[in-house]
Amino acid sequence: MGPGSHHLSLGLSVSSLGLLLLLPLLPECLGAEGRLAHKLFRDLFANYTSALRPVADTDQALNVTLEVTLSQIIDMDERNQVLTLYLWIRQEWTDAYLRWDPDTYGGLDAIRIPSSLVWRPDIVLYNKADAQAPASASTNVVLRHDGAVRWDAPAITRSSCRVDVSAFPFDAQRCGLTFGSWTHGGHQLDVRPRGAAASLADFVENVEWRVLGMPARRRVLTYGCCSEPYPDVTFTLLLRRRAAAYVCNLLLPCVLISLLAPLAFHLPADSGEKVSLGVTVLLALTVFQLILAESMPPAESVPLIGKYYMATMTMVTFSTALTILIMNLHYCGPSARPVPAWARALLLGRLARGLCVRERGEPCGQSRPPESSPSPQPPDRGTGPPAGPCHEPRCLCRQEALLRHVATIANAFHSHRAAQRRHEDWKRLARVMDRFFLGIFFSMALVMSLLVLVRAL
Repeated sequence: MGPGSHHLSLGLSVSSLGLLLLLPLLPECLGAEGRLAHKLFRDLFANYTSALRPVADTDQALNVTLEVTLSQIIDMDERNQVLTLYLWIRQEWTDAYLRWDPDTYGGLDAIRIPSSLVWRPDIVLYNKADAQAPASASTNVVLRHDGAVRWDAPAITRSSCRVDVSAFPFDAQRCGLTFGSWTHGGHQLDVRPRGAAASLADFVENVEWRVLGMPARRRVLTYGCCSEPYPDVTFTLLLRRRAAAYVCNLLLPCVLISLLAPLAFHLPADSGEKVSLGVTVLLALTVFQLILAESMPPAESVPLIGKYYMATMTMVTFSTALTILIMNLHYCGPSARPVPAWARALLLGRLARGLCVRERGEPCGQSRPPESSPSPQPPDRGTGPPAGPCHEPRCLCRQEALLRHVATIANAFHSHRAAQRRHEDWKRLARVMDRFFLGIFFSMALVMSLLVLVRAL
């Protein structure tokens, strides 16, 4: 072994010996700091009481700074109008009787003690919606040598919030949380917010609500019970609903159903399903209306989606009623009266050309001119030989009888032809009305759906 190895072993031995000599002194140093903290605690709380307001001058108001950090939106109960939040609340004030010189206590400038040992401001949530009595969180306070006290406490608050669902599901809500002293007036305790708004740095995103901000505002109010003013701090939580789930589950099905309802006018009358389609659509809308009513709180204002449902159901009801009336026109029998002249000129003429309702083989834009059915006249009995018994085979009386039979057959044929034409005119009038109301109701459904869907963008 060389000289270098010998010197290295000697250095390690000296270092180990130094550590062994310092180890007994380490608990002494730590114990000294603990003893100083105990001595400081005994000196501070020897004659201290937490029952009185810690000010040197009783006429002086104690300033309390309030800071709120929003951590999570637990629940928004629209039916009961209750908002449940998880908050971190920080309160800071100065205690005139809890001060010391750090040099006297070995440079100790702050201690942490249970909050129940010091005086605490009786700041409560004014618009609390919980039946239980308010309970203070059993957390420690940080006490500094200059008397500054900082109390951080988590809290789950249930506050009342007026929910306006008139624009549901594209609504925005404003929920206020008002904090203030319950017994101390403004001349004894003055509460102020720290900063212009609550902190959202540790906020956990909510799946239904988007937080737009939480501004703070200080107010000084005078209540009827007391003459002195009472200051308070109101944090207004600005919320906007995430409407994607409601659009997919409630709005889009209604839009598709409302666009399907006018197609009943396009169904052939002989299919027998025109009225059935309208009734089915009306029942489907009624089911969605009941689902919506279960999730909405009872309110004076009807939600936007509720107005859309009612307008759509009204439109479907009118379309079904018009379908029944048009089917009555379609099934007018041969014994019906002819189409009135004004209806023939206006509906079967101009409107049919504009809507391109035509017969088979008829070009679009042209309408079939009304045909006058000639009524054959029976042969004149005044001209010709008198009727009477004739025994000749080529007598004129026999030819006259034959002509009368032919005229009767022709009259019956022309009467049947005229009745068929009247029936075809009524059927064509029904097709024109179907085409006209198809455009009207489809346009109405499309415009209403677009007006509602534009709110989602």
